[in-house]
Amino acid sequence: MATIHYDANERLLSGRRIAVIGYGAQGHAHALNLRDSGHDVRVGLYPGSPSRERAAAQGLRVLDVAAAAAEADVIALMLPDERIPQVYAEAIAPHLSPGKALVFAHGFAVQYRQVQPPEGVDVLLVAPMGQGNAVRDLYKTGGGMPCLVAVHQDASGEGMELAKAYAKGLGAARAGILETTFREETETDLFAEQVVLVGGVNSLIKAAFETLVAAGYQPEVAYFCCLHELKAVVDLLQRQGFSGQRRLISNTAEYGADLAGPRIIGEPARQAMWEVLSEIRDGSFARDWIAESRAGCPALAEARAAEDEHPIEQVGKPLRDMMPWLSG
Repeated sequence: MATIHYDANERLLSGRRIAVIGYGAQGHAHALNLRDSGHDVRVGLYPGSPSRERAAAQGLRVLDVAAAAAEADVIALMLPDERIPQVYAEAIAPHLSPGKALVFAHGFAVQYRQVQPPEGVDVLLVAPMGQGNAVRDLYKTGGGMPCLVAVHQDASGEGMELAKAYAKGLGAARAGILETTFREETETDLFAEQVVLVGGVNSLIKAAFETLVAAGYQPEVAYFCCLHELKAVVDLLQRQGFSGQRRLISNTAEYGADLAGPRIIGEPARQAMWEVLSEIRDGSFARDWIAESRAGCPALAEARAAEDEHPIEQVGKPLRDMMPWLSG
């Protein structure tokens, strides 16, 4: 069973200067939530970053990355995985000294040895279980996003307590702070993204849409049935789980799902899941992604272009444009 905490000694962060490096998906939520929790926060961004003006307008002190790292006691690298090695080598590593702490929101760079911090520095993981916008919105409304915490290097002897204090500053103690390891967080996160959250769900939606259209149904109807309605189902699953969902859908839907679900996700799909997990665990996926990012992401750009041209997007974009509240 997981060890879950609903409180932490946030005083461990008192008097420590925190530098959040990056102000994107996770960075803005970490910086603002920690600031609003009473901590001393500055943001590190490269010169000319379009985020500098936004961070400053939200009341945060903005510095160049190296300057922020130099004056901070806790350095949180909230950058895309592929950008961390270069930024770390050029602007973070020269300013690391014993007693400082490095915080990551995803274990990829440490697990696959893209960065190798020196001795004397705490290396911590604080990984909210959701997108940055949700981390921020929940905090502002009195809620919190569950968070994973781990320690890769415990130079101070209080690394786990510091990670928990940082997570509490994000609002995570309101929902649950779960102890894990860098390896477990990295491998489960990559697996979930590829098999369920993005790879699996997106492929399932497109395949279902294509099947209905090929059978002669209107593309707009197929779009609404296969994609638009998904949010209501996922929201229900998140709030009440599978049992709650079954009690709130029609008997027809429940009976049909029991018959069809195991046929769609049958043995071939389960075998493919094991293959994906194996590639993550043995480092194959990491090696492929590191090579792809170093080459400038040509395969990723090609896939993005193909997705933009997929019929479900050609049908869906004008429909979404007619519902401006979806982007609110």
